[in-house]
Amino acid sequence: MTRNREIHLASRPQGWPTEDTFRLIETDVPTPGPGQIVVRNQYMSVDPYMRGRMNDVKSYVPPFALDAPLDGAAIGEVVASAAPDVAVGTTVLHGLGWREYALLDATAARPVDPSVAPVSAYLSVLGMTGLTAYAGLLEVAAMKPGETVFVSAAAGAVGSLVGQIAKLKGAGRVVGSAGSPAKVERLRALGFDAAFDYHDGPVRESLRAAAPDGVDVYFDNVGGDHLEAAISAMNLHGRAAICGMISQYNETEPAAAPRNLALVIGKRLTLRGFLVNDHNDMRAAFVRDVAGWLREGTLSYDETIVDGIENAPDAFIGLLRGDNLGKMLVKV
Repeated sequence: MTRNREIHLASRPQGWPTEDTFRLIETDVPTPGPGQIVVRNQYMSVDPYMRGRMNDVKSYVPPFALDAPLDGAAIGEVVASAAPDVAVGTTVLHGLGWREYALLDATAARPVDPSVAPVSAYLSVLGMTGLTAYAGLLEVAAMKPGETVFVSAAAGAVGSLVGQIAKLKGAGRVVGSAGSPAKVERLRALGFDAAFDYHDGPVRESLRAAAPDGVDVYFDNVGGDHLEAAISAMNLHGRAAICGMISQYNETEPAAAPRNLALVIGKRLTLRGFLVNDHNDMRAAFVRDVAGWLREGTLSYDETIVDGIENAPDAFIGLLRGDNLGKMLVKV
């Protein structure tokens, strides 16, 4: 326990990030001061929102600093502690990923029970990913039993949970889009009523065939042509939870779609963006429901795990390409 490896942001990408966007740095393992802990990270998350933080623009979260470690959700074991309430050996969830060893105030870490589920699950189905799906569908979009739900990027970490939760909460029909035949088959295995590969033709036509009676709720992870297609397909008083727009994150020109926003008026649609941290009041209900579904075997989750901190940049770029099934994680 003498050396620490971490990933720094070497440059701000124009368009798609590349290997040159990142730099692997070796440092000393930190020593905790009063009230601090050192965590040996076991898993870290890579997420689409991180692409926006690589740009030096004002947003809801500060941009990553150049020549400094990136950060993000991680889970690991406390290996050194100067905090009386956190013992060495405790498994904690925290926000300093992209490094092997993290130094942080004990108050910034949340202890979790590794006997309840594999520790990686706290970064996916039992973590921010799961709460995003749960709150976005049930509170932001206010899905009601019997409604038709459309989910884009439905084989991803959030989308795959949205579709399953919709079915468990009584949706009448759940439709998902994904980027390969294998992912489409996985959606059907997860209980989606219909799924299509968006490479097979215009999204608007594929969605019309999959949801001939229209869409009441759209959970948007993609933006662009998917949002345009959803607006055309939505029924009166339809609602869309705008979670992400991954189709636009690496673009250098303005998006071509949606071009039909005027339909929002006549259809009286609600398009509502949201951040998961605004819905922490739902955490208790989320944990109760999801833990029960996992025990019953009625909710499944997928993980794509890349081994080694040095491969974290490749995992992130692969996430943007859609290489993952379910949650993309790095085993540190």
